[in-house]
Amino acid sequence: MKSSPGARSWIAAGVRHELLTRALPALRHDMSAPISVMRMGLLMLKRQVTAPTIDAVACQERVALIDSQIGELVSAVRSLRDWELSTTEEAITRAALVRQCVALMRPAFDLQGIRIEVDASIAPAPSDTPESDAALDPTAWPSGAALRYLLLGAMGFLQDSVERISAIQISPEGQGSLRLAAVAEGTEDADAMAEHRAPRKLAIDAVALQSLADDLGYTLAFERDTVRFNLAAG
Repeated sequence: MKSSPGARSWIAAGVRHELLTRALPALRHDMSAPISVMRMGLLMLKRQVTAPTIDAVACQERVALIDSQIGELVSAVRSLRDWELSTTEEAITRAALVRQCVALMRPAFDLQGIRIEVDASIAPAPSDTPESDAALDPTAWPSGAALRYLLLGAMGFLQDSVERISAIQISPEGQGSLRLAAVAEGTEDADAMAEHRAPRKLAIDAVALQSLADDLGYTLAFERDTVRFNLAAG
């Protein structure tokens, strides 16, 4: 049976779905954490309003806490729109792109003994806010959702294809490119971590990554342990 003209698009859609599945634990945490804080705040507020003497100041503090967590939850829910491919995708800076993708994947990578090392020129300090991204790298690139899928795909490709991988290094190239390089260490610790990694049926191989890039309209240059791509489509 011949493949349909849209087969490559279906492959790319499957890769995007796999990437979203890998990012879901971090997304769930972003939405569940405010709920846990709100439940605790409501419990404390209930105790305070049923006490013989109501502490108005304490009640106001609990209400303010709950209100702030509702804002966090709303922001997390709205962020789900960032995964939708459309012609109205928001632009994103290179530093913000890296920060978002690293935040999504670092917990899973840490569990597998894989470090994510970001070049200092595009990595804000831990105490910085997201607005610091613009100061590091002010150029905003269109199609933020597509770039997010592409960077996550490159990270997943290195994770799945490089044996005994111990780190992924992310660094800028020129004014509008990224370079990802895998570091493989043949140490006993690395071998032990590799043995305990669960087998991945839906590995992101070279064909899957290329299909994703083609469907999104970006050009990749990759080898087994290195991936490079421009943030400009075409």
